[in-house]
Amino acid sequence: MNPSFPVFWKHATTVLTGTVVAQALPLLVAPLITRLCTPEDLGEFSVWLGVVAIVSTIATLRLEAAMILDHDSDEQQTCFSVIAYCSTVLAILITLVVALARLTDFPQTYKMSWFGLMTIGIAAWLSAYNAALLAYATSYRAFGKAAWAKVFGAGTIALGQLLLLLTGAGGAALLVGQILGITVGVMAAMVLLSPPRPRLALLPTRPQRDYLKKHQSFWRFSLPAGLLNTAAGKFPLFLVGAKYGLFEAGLFALTERILTAPVSLLAASVLEVFKRQSVHEFQTQGHCTEAFRSTFKALVLLGCGPALVIFAFAPDLCAWVFGEPWREAGEFARILAPLYFLNFVASPLSYVFFVAGKQKAELVWQVALFVTTISIFIAPLPLKQVLLHYTIAYSILYLIYLHLSYRYARNAAPSAAQLGESEPAEGG
Repeated sequence: MNPSFPVFWKHATTVLTGTVVAQALPLLVAPLITRLCTPEDLGEFSVWLGVVAIVSTIATLRLEAAMILDHDSDEQQTCFSVIAYCSTVLAILITLVVALARLTDFPQTYKMSWFGLMTIGIAAWLSAYNAALLAYATSYRAFGKAAWAKVFGAGTIALGQLLLLLTGAGGAALLVGQILGITVGVMAAMVLLSPPRPRLALLPTRPQRDYLKKHQSFWRFSLPAGLLNTAAGKFPLFLVGAKYGLFEAGLFALTERILTAPVSLLAASVLEVFKRQSVHEFQTQGHCTEAFRSTFKALVLLGCGPALVIFAFAPDLCAWVFGEPWREAGEFARILAPLYFLNFVASPLSYVFFVAGKQKAELVWQVALFVTTISIFIAPLPLKQVLLHYTIAYSILYLIYLHLSYRYARNAAPSAAQLGESEPAEGG
């Protein structure tokens, strides 16, 4: 038996315990929230949250992944400084841009309240810095402390949104609760982990510029790839809202919440452990085949049950748990269940692209994913047909993703024709 397998499960259980609590809290209050807000409220909040996710991805420059590779304290302090600087600049810029767009009557800005527009920047800043803190925890295997920080943040989001909705705050309650929760999560992580404090200046310092140069493969290739991945994940919601209305966007948002629960609850926990284990094996053995195989088996075993339950019972479960107006969200979930099962398995294992320095290959795949998403969702078809085509196309792409991930885990280089590249990416 692989001796690393019990260690893997030990760390995965530690992360999973905290993550279960962190993810269970929002899920537990979701039936109450769906009875206190309308699908339109949830649709507007989900669009805002999608914009925040995209902006926060840009703000990190994907350097939080480099944090796990660099264990030198000075290097990690520089990483925090770069992320804090970029997040601050971007938060200010995005706030000014959306305010100007609203004042000049840009049509799309009227789909969101003034409060929502003005809080995109601060929410993105908090999300980006939180990503850096969790990466710092992973670099030192501080899984338990990271899990507690997640619990504090998720608990505040769930409780804050529920209490504010009960006071009649309406859709704004969802935004305020989210911001409060991220803030509490960041503060808890800083207290528990005691990370290096970033050094801020009006302009990037020489060490910060050197750090950006050293890890240029992350912001040159991983950032566009990560941005395309995030955008491809959020654009369906944006396009559903623009094409079919906020009511359908709210139903689709609940569908995503149902389907991403296993990913957030289990796969994210496995990923935190796989990151550290795959890096260690690759650095000591030149490949991470054992880590890949053990993680793949764990993900398949963990994902089969939820996928089958969703496929068989989602419409009735949605109507019973969230209320009859949300039954159609279960119909959407049934169509998308196979896709999200493959996403559940493939997403954590894709970290191999970072470990093996194959960011260019991932970028090619992410471009294909993004083009596929846009092409399908702009098609003049009923929403359910769009979702069916989306599931088929994405499932094929995720199977290709898994194949490439395994080849990189074995440190086997596919041909240039397969990857769309003639040489490996420069390692971070």
